[in-house]
Amino acid sequence: MISFIVEDRNGVQQPIEIPEGISLSLMEVLKGSDYPILATCGGMALCATCRVEVLKGLEQLPEPGDEELDILDTLPFVDESSRLSCQLRVNETLEGCLFRIPKGD
Repeated sequence: MISFIVEDRNGVQQPIEIPEGISLSLMEVLKGSDYPILATCGGMALCATCRVEVLKGLEQLPEPGDEELDILDTLPFVDESSRLSCQLRVNETLEGCLFRIPKGD
């Protein structure tokens, strides 16, 4: 199992466990777990409505790709901890991470 924690917009933290080998993005897991992730573009890294903040474990995640960086650069309230959940695959790199769903930009 891959375990990580999600903090919602009210500051409530909830652990999530996902079986290894599942072919989903973090965005798909968050939507499936009823978190308020819009994902307007459907996971194409075009809208940034699936943005999360990585509070723990940023160093173990893969570097963001050019498409993700291009979209994040258009947002007014981002920093190095901001990632698009559609671009993070659920695998062992997410183990122990803490993700926060930001309040609105």
